[in-house]
Amino acid sequence: MSSTGLEAVFLSSRDRLLAFLRAHGAGDAAEDLLQELWLKVSSAPAGPIAQPLSYLYRAANNLMLDRYRSQQQASKRDQDWTEAATTVPGQSDEPSTERRLIAREQLRLAQAALDALGERPAAIFRRHRIDGVGQREIAGEFGVSISTVESDLRRAYRAMIELRSRFDEG
Repeated sequence: MSSTGLEAVFLSSRDRLLAFLRAHGAGDAAEDLLQELWLKVSSAPAGPIAQPLSYLYRAANNLMLDRYRSQQQASKRDQDWTEAATTVPGQSDEPSTERRLIAREQLRLAQAALDALGERPAAIFRRHRIDGVGQREIAGEFGVSISTVESDLRRAYRAMIELRSRFDEG
């Protein structure tokens, strides 16, 4: 079956695929996942597919699993960062002068590490972590896909983790 044939099966089964995604836990993301599926189907190389509807259901399920895993990773990453930033009860939150100087230097190094990734990943990281903007909204602002936002955030987090390990060594 050609790519055009697969597109026809997709279009004729769109409502069933959407219902499938919603029934399997995609919730509000069902429309987004269906759009991702359409992009994959419309850009797929032509070739025979024995069971096109089964193929589409499997692809939809895989997209949903990928989205779930990505959200789990993002949640764990956010939790790890939050836990790392907590203060000890009974101790002053006011840093010493020495600690302030160290913090300024670390901030300068963090900004440099982010800037080294490029303008978009650095801006996406700042919008998400500092401004608290959601990934979907950021994707719309930058005109990129959510997976691109997630990829840029992973690169930025990796750079910050590497930088932090250098701080911990020194």
